Amino acid sequence: MGASDMISMLGGGTADTLLMVFVSTLMGYVIGLPLGVCLTIFDADGISPHPWIYKLLDFVINITRSVPFLILLILIQPFTKMLVGKSYGTTATIVPLTVAAAPFIARMVESSLKEVDKGVIEAAVSLGAKKSTIVTKVLIAEARTSLLVGVTIALGTILGYSAMSGVVGGGGLGDIAIKYGYYRYETDIMLVTVLVLVILMQILQWLGMVMSKKLDRRRG
Repeated sequence: MGASDMISMLGGGTADTLLMVFVSTLMGYVIGLPLGVCLTIFDADGISPHPWIYKLLDFVINITRSVPFLILLILIQPFTKMLVGKSYGTTATIVPLTVAAAPFIARMVESSLKEVDKGVIEAAVSLGAKKSTIVTKVLIAEARTSLLVGVTIALGTILGYSAMSGVVGGGGLGDIAIKYGYYRYETDIMLVTVLVLVILMQILQWLGMVMSKKLDRRRG
């Protein structure tokens, strides 16, 4: 394979990987953020305790998180095919990535929100603030830096998951690494693909840290 062909292939693979990572992370937060909020407020020491709802959500999230991603990827192939018409490729891989991301994100959101000083929450309650106001203006506002760091962690984790999806033709850089580096023994392509994944990971982490530091300065 010529250098220009390799660059073109890696460029397309990188674009597909970024598409999978960002779309599935966004969809993961659409599902996981409300779940994390519910876990926080329905907990025994939350602002609206409902132990049985908390236990139900906690059970479902724990079960989903306990399934290794590769097994989950294969397990929900029929659902993926029903949803997008196929079970392989970039678009199809977004489905299992979202399913894997949502409970992971929910736990991180719960952890971030529970770090908020209880005194601030109690003050808001004593002032007669509505629960929705406490969630948006106190919990999320006070935990915003931690939540942003969580986004960085989620992006990195999902990037790793996207590479694993190459085993079943998931598209992106993982698919290139498996197809050329493993099946065709083209070690140079494998090494370059791994290098690109490492660079992407470092860029995502750097951007997350820069943004979290800016938020900390604004809070100060």
